[in-house]
Amino acid sequence: MLPGIIVVAFQVLLWLDGGPSAPVLVSELLVWGVLPIASRLFGVTLTPSAAIVHNLGRRTIPWSSVQAIQIESLFGSRTVVIYEAGGRRTRLRAPISAFLNRDRSFEEKFHTIGRWWLDHRGPDWAPVPPPGAQWGGPPVSNENPYAPPA
Repeated sequence: MLPGIIVVAFQVLLWLDGGPSAPVLVSELLVWGVLPIASRLFGVTLTPSAAIVHNLGRRTIPWSSVQAIQIESLFGSRTVVIYEAGGRRTRLRAPISAFLNRDRSFEEKFHTIGRWWLDHRGPDWAPVPPPGAQWGGPPVSNENPYAPPA
């Protein structure tokens, strides 16, 4: 919402300087009306068999194919990332915690997702080496290959 607030502030300054008022009203409607509703469309639904990720589309990730769930930082915001056995990583749009949009319960939400994975991945789950490690890639240590670098 921060970029929208900056745009509205800029348009209000233009309006105060004698510019048209219609863009200000449209921008305010978008920032205060549409964006909060649209932001609720993003996130993750946890079911006993999978994590259903709601980004621009909807994707189901079975717990049995998840290899790791981590927190990653990107441009000052912290997000939850799901690593799958095939090497795909899915960055969740929610929960997210950023400098100007700090989520005090972010860690709790991250641990909830991780706990669901650990509780529902099934008794047959086994860690899979990262892609490329099986066919002449760099040697894989006995440690978690999906762990962040030390």
